Amino acid sequence: MRVRLYFLILIAILVSSCGEYEKLLKSSDYELKKAKAREYYAAQQYARASELFGQVIPRLRATDEAEELNWLNAQCFYGMKQYDLAGSYFKSLVEQYPFGKYAEEATFLGALCDYNLSPRAELDQENSRNSIEGFTVFINRFGNSPKVEEAKGYIKTLEDRLVEKSYMNARLYYNMREYKAAVTALSNSLKEYSYSKYREEMMYLKLNSLFLYAENSFANKQKERYQATLDDYFSFMEEYPESRYSKEVRKIYEDTAKYLKITDTANLVKTQ
Repeated sequence: MRVRLYFLILIAILVSSCGEYEKLLKSSDYELKKAKAREYYAAQQYARASELFGQVIPRLRATDEAEELNWLNAQCFYGMKQYDLAGSYFKSLVEQYPFGKYAEEATFLGALCDYNLSPRAELDQENSRNSIEGFTVFINRFGNSPKVEEAKGYIKTLEDRLVEKSYMNARLYYNMREYKAAVTALSNSLKEYSYSKYREEMMYLKLNSLFLYAENSFANKQKERYQATLDDYFSFMEEYPESRYSKEVRKIYEDTAKYLKITDTANLVKTQ
């Protein structure tokens, strides 16, 4: 019986609170709305606070309070984990007040919102690129900030994700036996991410793609494509003379040399 009484009291309080809040939304007393928005923010009732800030901010756009109100509004959305909107508000705040008191933290949080929106590697990485750009701007502008090392850590994580994405895209063409497209994708990835942990594997896949592309070409195109394979072979061997793909690379060279009628086998020494 007592539990039921408490439950009824709680419902009554909630109904009363909702009724007061609805009246507040319809009120024309913007000073009251501003004060209540701050109260809701302090109580971490971010949804209510943001709705009131949204009504108050346009009215106070040209006042001394505008910067802080915009900051609190952005923080509301961040607190609700609505990172797309929060990021937009943080970036807008920096644009409006580039030298304001919140510029440093808003720049960092804007980039962090993109980081939180960044998906796993196999999906589109636009947010990852935006986040890297945002953190780079932060580091360049606020080089003495205690959050610089944290920003660098986020950038490293995101760059690893982009490397993996690039590798997966290139590998997909290879797996589909689209060797011409694979060569292009692998070349682009190797150029863009020269430090990639997949570099040796990707260079081998490129070499093998060139070979298979030549092997499956029309007769009048084969010579130039086998020659391209040979050139890539030398590049591979220069960088990885003791590769874990030595056996496969040796076979590619032998078949390519046979087609091009190369009798000098000195180039095989490194792969033996």
